[in-house]
Amino acid sequence: MSVLSVDNPYTLASDVEVPLADDAHIGEVLDQARAAFAGFRATPIAERVALCEAAVKSMEASADSIASDITRMMGKPLGQAKGEVGGMAGRARHMMEIAAASLADVRLPPKDNFERRIARTPLGVVVDLPAWNYPLLTAVNVVIPAILAGNAVIVKHSPRSPLCGEHFARAFAAAGAPANLVQALHCDHPASERMVGDGRVDAVFFTGSVYGGHRIQEAAAKSFTHVDLELGGNDPAYVAEDADIAKVAEQIVDGAMYNAGQSCCAVERVYVHASRHAELVEACRALVDAYVLGDPTDGKTSLGPIAQPHHPGELAARVADAVQQGARVVTGGKASAVDGRGRFFQPTLLDGMTPAMRLMREESFGPLLPIASVASDAEALARMNDSSLGLTASVWTNDRDRAERFARDLEYGTVYMNRCDALDPALPWVGVKSSGRGVTLSTLGFDHLTRPKAIHFRLSL
Repeated sequence: MSVLSVDNPYTLASDVEVPLADDAHIGEVLDQARAAFAGFRATPIAERVALCEAAVKSMEASADSIASDITRMMGKPLGQAKGEVGGMAGRARHMMEIAAASLADVRLPPKDNFERRIARTPLGVVVDLPAWNYPLLTAVNVVIPAILAGNAVIVKHSPRSPLCGEHFARAFAAAGAPANLVQALHCDHPASERMVGDGRVDAVFFTGSVYGGHRIQEAAAKSFTHVDLELGGNDPAYVAEDADIAKVAEQIVDGAMYNAGQSCCAVERVYVHASRHAELVEACRALVDAYVLGDPTDGKTSLGPIAQPHHPGELAARVADAVQQGARVVTGGKASAVDGRGRFFQPTLLDGMTPAMRLMREESFGPLLPIASVASDAEALARMNDSSLGLTASVWTNDRDRAERFARDLEYGTVYMNRCDALDPALPWVGVKSSGRGVTLSTLGFDHLTRPKAIHFRLSL
C-alpha cells in the first residue's frame, strides 16, 4: 500500500502519514457516496441545516486539535490556524441561514389552470478538492453548501493537508449523518484525475493552481461532469493620490504577508500614484520589517514557514528576475531559516517594478510586496487589467466615484474599496479569465450545487 508522507515545514521532519487509496477502494467510496445520496436527497432542508450545525459544533469542540494539525502540515502560526476554525464556522452558518430561501422553489406568476415553478434538485455526488493554504476555508465553501443542497460529498484534500478532509468526515459522523454522506479520501494525483472522469461523480469543485485546474478540466473532458474551478490570482491594488497612506500601508502589507503570502487573493502587486510613491514605500518598509519569523506554535511568531518545499526556490527566482530587470529590493528577498530550522522566506518589499517582470504577471504565493509608480488612474487601470488572472483587485481612495469607475472596468471577480484579502460569504466568490469559473458562497453558490427542474402542471384537461 502506498503511503503519503507530509513534512512539518518548521521541523522538516515527516509529521503525518496516511495510506493512499487504490482504484478498488476509490470505487467503493464512490458507490457508498451514491448510496448515501439516494437516501439523503429527500431530507427536509430544516434537517439538513440541523445536521450541518451539529457538524460545525463538533469541529469547534475540536478546534485545538484541528488547529494543531493545520500548523504541523502547512506551517500556519497556531493562533491563525485557530482563527481559521472560527472563520470556517462563520461561513458555514451564513450558508445555513440562507439555505431555505435560496433552495426554495421559484414560483412563476399565476396562469389559469397551470402551476409553474422551478425546483432546485441536488446534483448527486460532489467531489471536493480543496487547497492546503486555507484547508478549512477552501473546503467549507463546498462541503456545507453541498450538504445543505442535498448532495453527498467526497473530500479529497490536498496532499499537503490531508487530515483536514478527515476532520470534516469525522464531524458529520459525530453529528449523526447517514453513513458515508461525507467521506474523506486520500489518493495521488493520477487517481484523483481518474475519479474526476468517473460516471459516478456528478460535480467536481477544485481549488488550486491554474495548472491543476487544466488537469482537472482535461480529466473531465470525456464526461458531462460539472467542473467548478477556483484558481490562482495575481491580485493588484491601486493607491490613489487621496489615500491615507499610513492606514493603507497597514492594510496592504497585511494583505500581502498574512499566511506568509500563501493566499489566492493576497495583494501581489501595488500601483501607487507617483505623488505618493515614496511615502508608501517607506510606510510599508517599517511594517514589513516588523514581522517575526519562527516556530509557528510560538505566539510571538507572526509569519510562519513556507508550506511547499519547492516554493522558496521559486520565490527567490522571481525576486532575482525582478532585480535583473531593474527592481530594487527594499528589504528581505531571500530564503532563510530561524536558528537553523524551518523553510522560511523573508518578508520582502520591492520597488521599481515594471510590467515585464514575472512578479507583476504571475502568481507568486509568498510574502512578497512589489510596488510600481503610475501617473494616473487610467494608467493604473490599464496595468491592473494587464493580466491573464482575475480573482480580486482593490482600490484605495476616499473617492467613492473613483472606486465605482474602477469597479465597472476592472476584469476581476471581486473589486474592493479600501480593503483586500477578504471574503464575505454573502457575496459570490468567483474568478474570471484564468482565475477560474463557477461560483461558491452566497445565494448564487447553491446554483452550482443544484440543477433546475421545470415543474409544468396543467391542473385539469
